Amino acid sequence: MTSNTRVVVIGAGLAGARLARRLGELGRPALLVGEEEHAPYNRVLLADVLAGRYAPEVISLPAPERLVRARVTRIDRAARALHCHDGSLIAYDTLVLATGSNPVLPPLRGLLTPDRRELPEGVHAFRTMDDCLGLAKAVREGVRAVVIGGGLLGVSAARALAARGAQVVLAQQAERLMERQLDPSASRLVHRHLTGLGVEVHTETRVRGVRTLGGAVRSVEMADGYALDTDLVVLACGVHPRVGLAHEAGLAVHKGVLVDDELRTSDPRIRAIGDCTQYAGTVYGLAAPALEQADVLAELIASEAGGVGDPAARYTGTRSLTRLTLAGQDILDLAAFGETDPRPGDDVVQLTDATRGTYRKVVVREDRLVGGVLVGELGTVGALARAWEGAEPLPVDGAPLLHLITNDGGS
Repeated sequence: MTSNTRVVVIGAGLAGARLARRLGELGRPALLVGEEEHAPYNRVLLADVLAGRYAPEVISLPAPERLVRARVTRIDRAARALHCHDGSLIAYDTLVLATGSNPVLPPLRGLLTPDRRELPEGVHAFRTMDDCLGLAKAVREGVRAVVIGGGLLGVSAARALAARGAQVVLAQQAERLMERQLDPSASRLVHRHLTGLGVEVHTETRVRGVRTLGGAVRSVEMADGYALDTDLVVLACGVHPRVGLAHEAGLAVHKGVLVDDELRTSDPRIRAIGDCTQYAGTVYGLAAPALEQADVLAELIASEAGGVGDPAARYTGTRSLTRLTLAGQDILDLAAFGETDPRPGDDVVQLTDATRGTYRKVVVREDRLVGGVLVGELGTVGALARAWEGAEPLPVDGAPLLHLITNDGGS
């Protein structure tokens, strides 16, 4: 297939699908190139699909006007063309990389060998719809499952597997769950929530390897030599930007594809958005920055052809809030933003209700709200997030801040 479409987006995830939709609304349709067989979907909600809360079609994104199923194998910058796995070519004038990220596969003994480059049967990453559907097919009441990684993804996966009746062990190498987002008090509440659902949580625990029999996983080996029998292993060890195409094309890449405030790469005809990008030294890897980048880039691309887009649109970074809902019979909401660990001299306002399982903390530095974490009832999160995002001075008497943290009508 040879296409005359001139705006081409590689990647049909949240960022790519959002960009294609916004460009269509601005009168500049783009060709979206995605390699997954499924319709574009909201990856953030995969844990809800695994838990059985949503059917896969419920998390589908609005269908783009133009979508091609293909795997791009090479970018020919000189010819401004994409080479696909089936031998086809796609021409472009403006190319956008929205290639997302890949799951981190930890260096575990027995995971991959020179003779076997596929994961053993029963070992699953948890990044794509196929990963999710494969896990959903394998899990059943009483199945033994080990989740490796206690970050946002690992906690979500463990909760979802427990909701399906699995016997779940969560192994976290760090000293607490979700250590990147939560402070110790909030992390303890998440720990308590999971154990209340029957999840066996082990922190400061390192998995050394997986043991297989007949090509299928049978146990995981801990660093202390203890072997834990299991039927399923879920790898939730983080992600890294998917930059292979960009690197092979000679674009500037560090941790992610380097972009400026117009989302341009080192090649002015190629832009990049979403998890694969690095802006001002930061790789976000979150939904909110990806969507914001897509909106900014849609305005810029639409304006380049004299259209209705805003030529002054710029991306200046995202102050993103992490939010997670662990749903089911026992729902736990949590949110975290900014700096949740105070520096010397910072003021901290903290409220805990052990009976209700709620926790709220905000950090104030030089009369500005710099971060906060909430677990349980999130009625105040909207007002707190707006105060943080605005970075405006808080009233000096402190009473309005106490009102923000206690007023459940603040959202």
